Amino acid sequence: MHTFQFLEGEVLLIDKPLDWTSFDAVNKLRYTIKKYLNVKKIKVGHAGTLDPKATGLLIICTGKKTKEIDQLMGLVKEYTGTIKLGATTPSYDLETEENEQFSTAHITEDLAKETAQTFLGEQQQIPPLFSAKKVDGVRAYEHARKGSDMELKPNTIHIHEFDITQFSPTAINFRIVCSKGTYIRSIAYDFGKKLNSGGYLTALRRTKIGPFSVDDALSIDDFILTLNATV
Repeated sequence: MHTFQFLEGEVLLIDKPLDWTSFDAVNKLRYTIKKYLNVKKIKVGHAGTLDPKATGLLIICTGKKTKEIDQLMGLVKEYTGTIKLGATTPSYDLETEENEQFSTAHITEDLAKETAQTFLGEQQQIPPLFSAKKVDGVRAYEHARKGSDMELKPNTIHIHEFDITQFSPTAINFRIVCSKGTYIRSIAYDFGKKLNSGGYLTALRRTKIGPFSVDDALSIDDFILTLNATV
């Protein structure tokens, strides 16, 4: 059985549940680890945010390993998910209601696959207004919820792979390999736009970060059970 060295530093692979923020996951683990060690304070942080509506791999570092967070954040990431076609939402995902509908009658599998290939390579991407990106010290989603329609500055990103794994004229399943700072929600929105329709994300799962895979990750409940088993 693994002996945890939380103060010396651990790199924990966690499968983040739906509707939890990355901050929720860090807080839960920090509380659990402090209780386990019987200490008042320990450094715990994550190496790359996942949206509440996304599940999958979250790397959480403790103790001295928190110094490696920047390095881990720079690793290439892989995602799978679903884009609904023919509509948009202000948040580009299920967090908000549909605000516009479009035709999907012209969308074929070939067109969807050809359009996916146009996303490959380095590009400028505008983050969603409903994001945790800070603008003048305030999270963008806080501006968005107050009705602001300000536009965020673009990030330089790189899309390495974009595969359509399942197709219907109203929804596609995909796999994307991309650089840090990539918003898959923005890809969903832009994908719909490029198809002369609309698109938003209805499911997202982070499957890999560099050499780390969600197949090796523990759910938060399983992590707590594993920890309790070592007491």
